[in-house]
Amino acid sequence: MQITTPVIVGAATLSPADVVAVARHHAPVVIADEARERVIAARAVIDGLAADPHPHYGVSTGFGALATTFIAPDRRRQLQVSLIRSHAAGTGPEVETEVVRALQLLRLQTLASGHTGVRPVVVDTYAAMLNAGITPIVREYGSLGCSGDLAPLSHVALAAMGEGDVRDAAGVLQPASEALASAGIEPLVLVEKEGLALINGTDGMLGMLVLALHDLETLVTTADLSAAMSIESQLGTDAVFAADLMALRPQLGQAASAANLRAFLGDSPMVASHKGPDDGRVQDAYSLRCSPQVHGTARDTMAHATMIAERELASVIDNPVITSDGRIESNGNFHGAPVAAVLDFLAISVADVASVSERRTDRALDPARSHGLPPFLAHEVGVDSGLMIAQYAAAGIVSELKRLAAPASVDSIPSSAMQEDHVSMGWAAARKLRRAIDGLTRVLAIEILTGARALDLRAPLQAGPATGAVRDLVRTVAAGPGPDHFLSPDMEAVTELVRSGAVLATAKEHANV
Repeated sequence: MQITTPVIVGAATLSPADVVAVARHHAPVVIADEARERVIAARAVIDGLAADPHPHYGVSTGFGALATTFIAPDRRRQLQVSLIRSHAAGTGPEVETEVVRALQLLRLQTLASGHTGVRPVVVDTYAAMLNAGITPIVREYGSLGCSGDLAPLSHVALAAMGEGDVRDAAGVLQPASEALASAGIEPLVLVEKEGLALINGTDGMLGMLVLALHDLETLVTTADLSAAMSIESQLGTDAVFAADLMALRPQLGQAASAANLRAFLGDSPMVASHKGPDDGRVQDAYSLRCSPQVHGTARDTMAHATMIAERELASVIDNPVITSDGRIESNGNFHGAPVAAVLDFLAISVADVASVSERRTDRALDPARSHGLPPFLAHEVGVDSGLMIAQYAAAGIVSELKRLAAPASVDSIPSSAMQEDHVSMGWAAARKLRRAIDGLTRVLAIEILTGARALDLRAPLQAGPATGAVRDLVRTVAAGPGPDHFLSPDMEAVTELVRSGAVLATAKEHANV
């Protein structure tokens, strides 16, 4: 899906939705007129400092541990080029296009703030690259999250200079010089201060945080839906999700998840079939009964992370920075600690939501705990294995998610001759969160695949409107109960239904959510 409504940069703080629109759906960007005026005014400050015989960091000095080295005027352009070339030192696999586009957009927002001292042509070039679909090749490793995402941002700056490689709008790998020429974009020739302004930011880790939060909004509610399918098909009760019980513990996320469970289980003949004094069970297992508490904790974690992300979106991250009264000041705002911490926090909740999902799946396959379902939901027990190994896959993913939940932000490795002696590792925290979200998507898909088969096997009992509609959607891509068949394509297809939001949209059509 491509969005054609433009995102205005420089008139107001970008919203998370703006970032997703440009990064993922290639919405065009337009620079606000007032932003251009601010950029011109800030550049005048830099031009004045460039003529000053006294050194000013980032304008007439070296960088990092070389900040005390004065650079003569005739060498300053070379200084900018050398900075970008040397810092574009990423290695490893290519970073995803949507991440690079988010990084480009967020750096553009800072450039358009009027606090960095770049010329208008720099702002225009970054906007033109985004609109042309030119995506610089950024590598997996290289950022320590302080001074911001130096290496990833340097790869973007290098491409704007017409060096290095990019992918065009069709995804074709080509030299940056050729892509810029095809789009009618002149390569940048950087002058004083511009090199630093292009690379001192938390834009990569922030972009990944915003994209992660967008995906988790869908996934955590999908977890409520998958839990509902498990509870229903395992003949669990919905009584424990009552609003008055939730009010006794006023955690907001828990209440929201419980409300979703009530809605997804609403009007279910299967749930109604065993209500009353004849139901011999006193309580369901924790993985069923405590689903709102686990999912709700993830919701509350997301709320905190969203607050941090929105503050960071409203920030100007550069060093040195041009203040509103025309001073140029060094600062430490490029340190990624605030973003790194919430990225790690989210990874913990992702692992926990996946863990409880896998436990619900396992219960459905165990005849000692599934309340009458066949072992492993197999067609001919002993001949067929049913969904036995699907649970293995979920367990293997959950085990990895637990490892990915180990925080990156507690680590630090000194760099730049001990000038940068404490770093955030925010980029690493963001990279592992992206992998964790993919894992959660797959674990939930396995639970939904399992829940759909279990619902079928409860016939003639009928599923509720929401869970039954999701079961029917699953049946469009995955076979129902029957002899064993090649299972992996079913798992991949249901994973895509979860990832795309189709599962959740279908459930919402049939429930008051």
